[in-house]
Amino acid sequence: MTDFEKLTQAITGFANLTATDMSLSATFWQHREYRKGEFYNKHRSVCKYLGFALDGVFRSYIVDEKSGEEKNVFLYSGNQFVVTFKSFINQVPCDYHTQALTDANVLCIGIDDLNKLYAGSHGWEHFGRILAQEAFNVVMERTEGFLFRSPEERYLDLIKHHPDIFNTIPLYHIASYLGIQGPSLSRIRKRISGR
Repeated sequence: MTDFEKLTQAITGFANLTATDMSLSATFWQHREYRKGEFYNKHRSVCKYLGFALDGVFRSYIVDEKSGEEKNVFLYSGNQFVVTFKSFINQVPCDYHTQALTDANVLCIGIDDLNKLYAGSHGWEHFGRILAQEAFNVVMERTEGFLFRSPEERYLDLIKHHPDIFNTIPLYHIASYLGIQGPSLSRIRKRISGR
């Protein structure tokens, strides 16, 4: 299966686009390789591309101004969109860094090309609405997760959305994403594996 076929399969499943809709976009997608540690988007820069991760893992993180500690806000893995959404949609500087945690391959489409698709196709306009709804849901789930769910529940949710992540990135990144310390993550993993 080609990279564009993988993208087509994911987008048609996500937003029900037709083969005609996808063919309209075929020349707009660019393949990019990211090496571990390379930035997809840096803090205070404007995100110009919507990416679809073919493989690899990315994180979006902030740096605590007082402690200098990096805190993971979002994780993106294979077959997911990689984007600093607020920056991308509004074309304003981003509030955090987005960085490859592993080597990764991404198909990217620029904001101008995506806007052309929105203007010329009801299918792509529908995609944009579904993408915005999904971004909103992700942010709400993250926020509500910290308000209403235990660290163990957040851990189980992470496994559901990123089943292979524990085999690809260091545990301290996972602990940071869950908002806990490493020893707490170890206890949760031990408790769940004992069930």
